[in-house]
Amino acid sequence: MVHCPECQSTLSSSEDISFEETEARTGFIRASKRFYTANCASCGMTIGSGVAGAKANGGGAT
Repeated sequence: MVHCPECQSTLSSSEDISFEETEARTGFIRASKRFYTANCASCGMTIGSGVAGAKANGGGAT
């Protein structure tokens, strides 16, 4: 069984984790990318993250 390292809640189903989209502008062309964090639904601790790729019309070089 997997547990949250912060509150020790059991992470056994999709309801035990919340996913949030965050934004960041990086690089010299300021490309906006989609970043996601996976958080414990009980305490909110971030337990993972990932990048989904560029957003449509995301602010590239003009």
